[in-house]
Amino acid sequence: MLSRARKLLALGAVVALTVPLTGSVSVAERSTSDGDWATWQKDLFGSRYAAAEHRINARNVKDLKLKWAFAYPKTANSIARSEPAVVGDTIYFGGSDGKFYARHAKTGAAKWEFALASVNPAERAIVWDGPAVSGGKVFFGDASGYFYALDVRTGALKWSSRLDAHPYATVTSSPIVYKGRVYVGVSNSENSEGGRDYPCCTFRGHIDALDADTGKLDWRYYTVPQPQQVGTWPSGAAKYEPSGVGVWSSPVIDPFTGTLYVGTGQNYSGSGGDFDTLLALDARTGGVRWKNQVTKADTWRVECTQPDPAGYCPGLADGTALDYDIGATPNIFRVGHRTLVGVGQKSGVYHVFDARTGEVVWRRQLGVAAGGGTGGIQWGSSYDGKRLYIASYNAKPGTLFAVNPANGDLLWQTPNPADGCTTGGAGQNPGRCTLAHGPAATSSPGLVWEGSNDGKLRAYDSANGRVLWTYDTVRTFTGVNGIEGSGSAISGTGGGAVIANGMVYVQSGYWPQYPSDTGRVLLAFSL
Repeated sequence: MLSRARKLLALGAVVALTVPLTGSVSVAERSTSDGDWATWQKDLFGSRYAAAEHRINARNVKDLKLKWAFAYPKTANSIARSEPAVVGDTIYFGGSDGKFYARHAKTGAAKWEFALASVNPAERAIVWDGPAVSGGKVFFGDASGYFYALDVRTGALKWSSRLDAHPYATVTSSPIVYKGRVYVGVSNSENSEGGRDYPCCTFRGHIDALDADTGKLDWRYYTVPQPQQVGTWPSGAAKYEPSGVGVWSSPVIDPFTGTLYVGTGQNYSGSGGDFDTLLALDARTGGVRWKNQVTKADTWRVECTQPDPAGYCPGLADGTALDYDIGATPNIFRVGHRTLVGVGQKSGVYHVFDARTGEVVWRRQLGVAAGGGTGGIQWGSSYDGKRLYIASYNAKPGTLFAVNPANGDLLWQTPNPADGCTTGGAGQNPGRCTLAHGPAATSSPGLVWEGSNDGKLRAYDSANGRVLWTYDTVRTFTGVNGIEGSGSAISGTGGGAVIANGMVYVQSGYWPQYPSDTGRVLLAFSL
């Protein structure tokens, strides 16, 4: 199959690596079918394209209906952000209640659940990333830096590992599995914690390669040197630098070259390391093949947004307090005889590089470049073999773009519909809503799927960007688990729509939070 795929990729047209390879070289390493969605990236190449899903199409998507809902218990941190994985008849996802769930994918009926507290009693033991299913195990991380491997049939713990002992370490990066290793990034909320008396900052971002059978660390790549104390902040708290450069996003892998690609975030203090960089690493050893830093300086912490930030916002004076992370997952695709890797940045730019050398091929400004990075590209994009689909966040309005992968030319663009904040559940809560796309885009034949801060999931015609179907999630649902829940903004931090085996799944319950006395929901749709 690999030799056939290489021939297909050499035809000279714009051909998706993912189309001939889905189901043969997959995240689950031949353990899943074409219709499954075994990991956040969908496949090794980060396509987020459900190539085998022909049951739902541009002609019948208007008939898509809610099949079932799962409601989370109300908690102090009631957000829903763990994009599910679907393999066979099972859906796997994490909740804000400190549990990880396996349910029947068609009906929502319970299979098993796992309490993270059995391993990690910390308050932040909740699942923020999307799981990966491979080799009879399901892998995921939590918001306090722990990582887990469970038996897919029973939910029994196979192994767990604390990836970082820093008190603010977190895993938002969804794992990917390849040749017996699990690859996952580690980040940290230190730059938004502790206030002015906190000794900021000591965290070092990293990407880890773990043995899939044992959890043993095979290699680790640090994105920034060891922070050193360089004096004090105006409050007298110790000041360390350089720091930060978390890996918020999820990696992808080119199996032809064994190269892992992943993006990095900004410095928290000082300036140094591989901040705002796309890394190309040897998947076997962690060695650097190339790296391309797309921002010259970027040092930001939450104090930059507070009153009187002078002295506490390292990049304030010279305008380098940007928060321009590469928080999005890359896409690997083929144009002619050349393999390219593209990635979105919170600056609003989509960058495309030669996958072998790191040379810039093209760049396109899509979102709004503004301090804080909220107008740009947040979590990821999709590639269906013809077009790249890329969404901008708080770009007034956020917009879904279809882009020519060969040169970055715009094929179409559709703004978040103007009535998004005045209709449905968002319209009943004026002042909270923004026309913004937090989730990564997803595609399936003929369709593009994108959710919004207005609480609506939409299906767009992939040929022209016309909205074909809209579902308002800001309402109350009775869950198959016997409790009520309510939707909110469609989940950011990567929680886009999942298309698998004739079903569409989405988490609803991210910021902005629409008022509710219940927890949030996972929703499942079918024809």
